[in-house]
Amino acid sequence: MDLTNKVAIVTGGASGIGRQISLELAKRGVKVVLNYNSSAVAAMTLVNEISAFGGKAFAIQADISSFKDAERLVAQAIEHFGTLNILVNNAGITDDALILRMQEAQFDRVIHTNLKGVWNLCKHAAKPLMKSGYGRIINIASVSGVMGNAGQSNYSASKAGVIGLTKSLAREFASRGVTVNAIAPGFIETEMTKKLSTEIVDAWKGQIPLKRFGDAKEVAYAVAFLASEEASYITGHTLEVDGGLVM
Repeated sequence: MDLTNKVAIVTGGASGIGRQISLELAKRGVKVVLNYNSSAVAAMTLVNEISAFGGKAFAIQADISSFKDAERLVAQAIEHFGTLNILVNNAGITDDALILRMQEAQFDRVIHTNLKGVWNLCKHAAKPLMKSGYGRIINIASVSGVMGNAGQSNYSASKAGVIGLTKSLAREFASRGVTVNAIAPGFIETEMTKKLSTEIVDAWKGQIPLKRFGDAKEVAYAVAFLASEEASYITGHTLEVDGGLVM
């Protein structure tokens, strides 16, 4: 899966799953634009790490929930590397509460980032991707958008929306040779899951056929595959990387 000299934007690319995606693509020869909102130190640390093994990376601050910021992000990425081939919409937030306690602002904030943010980037990246001669959009959804999750009416709705958006754009872009797919991670070992109690972790692992949480690298491998030439006949698909949780 050689991706040498392809150019990718990875939103939320400085930490968590996004960090592993950025690293994996860079190791495969991709010139990576790391988008971050507030993690400036983490972003520059990762740029230096990628540079140390001979990769190419560039960090850009932008709030993807802002239409104008998303436009600037795409423009600066192309200005720096000359083109755009791969868009990985990974940035996302949670703000959980049961609906009886959830405030309107909590719902709006998650939808604006997780769903509107993906639409913003796809909107501004559409023409450059079609013109590049090699276009891939990979949206990071979640199993919560497939099966729902109590206390996450905002997050589950946003990720279900990302899956629907993926299918619509796959149909729109197919004639131009741009594939659009989604990945729905299950429980992945991140700083977020490390905050869960032992009881909650054990309860969820009991429902996962593989009996473990995933590694962020396993999501990154899936992204690299969908970004590759080997996945050229796959579009509109949601790949669940979840140990069999929602099978």
